[in-house]
Amino acid sequence: MAITLKSGYKMPIVGLGVWRMEGKDIKDLLINAIKIGYRHFDCAADYQNEAEVGEALAEAFQTGIVKREDLFITTKLWNSDHGHVLEACKDSLKKLRLDYLDLYLVHFPIATKHTGVGTTSSALGEDGVLDIDTTISLETTWHGMENLVSLGLVRSIGISNYDIFLTRDCLAYSKVKPAVNQIETHPYFQRESLVKFCQKHDICVTAHTPLGGAAANTEWFGSVSCLEDPALKGLAEKYNKTVAQVILRWGIQRNTVVIPKSSKLERLQENFNVLDFELTKEDMDLIKSLDRNYRTNQPAKFWGIDLYA
Repeated sequence: MAITLKSGYKMPIVGLGVWRMEGKDIKDLLINAIKIGYRHFDCAADYQNEAEVGEALAEAFQTGIVKREDLFITTKLWNSDHGHVLEACKDSLKKLRLDYLDLYLVHFPIATKHTGVGTTSSALGEDGVLDIDTTISLETTWHGMENLVSLGLVRSIGISNYDIFLTRDCLAYSKVKPAVNQIETHPYFQRESLVKFCQKHDICVTAHTPLGGAAANTEWFGSVSCLEDPALKGLAEKYNKTVAQVILRWGIQRNTVVIPKSSKLERLQENFNVLDFELTKEDMDLIKSLDRNYRTNQPAKFWGIDLYA
């Protein structure tokens, strides 16, 4: 299954996120994922593993497991590179060993102090607060993104972690409209209004953290995962599926793209097998009732400032 983006290209509705994948394990994980059937991979300069992903992709192409045109590869512009969009994109392409990206996203709607293309440190001021660059507007950044499309380096461009106000502004100043808004959304953080707004304006919503962060966000942010929710466990028993499969299926039936991350082969297989069943309207409504407006991924822990405030 795939969603046709505003740009006309098709984006597989299930992808694999590579955040926090360790370099030494990435090649085997990605090769196995491709063999399972994954064709969509979500990367970012900030994940600091584009070079390892590139090695895996090169091996997959060279051995004939898959062709470049069969894959949908996303990566993202880091905060410190808003004033260096072209150079940052070329750096990611070089590391990923690709001639073009299927999707390039503005990772966060904030420009920070430039620390050098290819580096993704979050510079903090003496006060411990993120060193935000107030001289670079999001409009300027977006026009840099549009230039990548003109140059043929990127097929589709989009945004990430944008709210309704910022998304509306992007629609107003853009010549090439954003094809995607990648946001945290899961049963405990459904963000129905933002999802509706994006979809009304033909912006595909990709759900990062679609399982509520699971163990990773519990470790980093001390958050609670919806994977332990009794109601979701009950639905998993009803459908003879895992809780994760039920949650991912719910995301798909919301017409959102889901990009769960897993480093375990068994989970990779499970997360991909979510197209052979369908949740009833009653069960979709049940999950809708679980919303807590609960964000699990909160970078304020590292940045000294809540950008969502």
